[in-house]
Amino acid sequence: MTIRTEQQGDEAAIRTVVEAAFGGPHVADLVDALRTSPGWVPELSFVAVAGEDVVGQVLFTRCRLDAPARLVDVLTLSPLAVHPSHQGQGVATRLVRHGLAAAAERGVEPLVFLEGDPSFYARYDFVAAGSLGFRRPSLRIPEPAFQVYPLPTYEDWMTGTFVYSDTFWAYDSVGLR
Repeated sequence: MTIRTEQQGDEAAIRTVVEAAFGGPHVADLVDALRTSPGWVPELSFVAVAGEDVVGQVLFTRCRLDAPARLVDVLTLSPLAVHPSHQGQGVATRLVRHGLAAAAERGVEPLVFLEGDPSFYARYDFVAAGSLGFRRPSLRIPEPAFQVYPLPTYEDWMTGTFVYSDTFWAYDSVGLR
């Protein structure tokens, strides 16, 4: 299995993986919309390829932190999808680690936020975002699920409210449903 940046022509395969992983088209529609949004960062969409088949994807898009001093561009990790036929084989681990390393190397955004299972994401050093002074963008997000991963450009003054890009709101993809 290899991890690589999403390429033109991968869209249909990614959609198939995301639909299978999430049990329907909603999150796949979100991915398609994010691809054409201002938050899209093409070099931060990664796929896992087994043989010639795309079997997983992780996507990092640009969002904002409403910090007291100014708005700060940050990233969100969403979604992380692995085709059910390849789950439990380390695909997600490789995707997340690769993506976080690329985001750190990029050196632009200081933080990666996500909504997810704390016991799963703790293995990647994500921490409860509230513990570092961050506020959830919606009360529908359970406090423990709101997590953050500081990147090398993070500074202590960067606190405040995490704000998803408009695409997440338009697709009603903030908080639990």
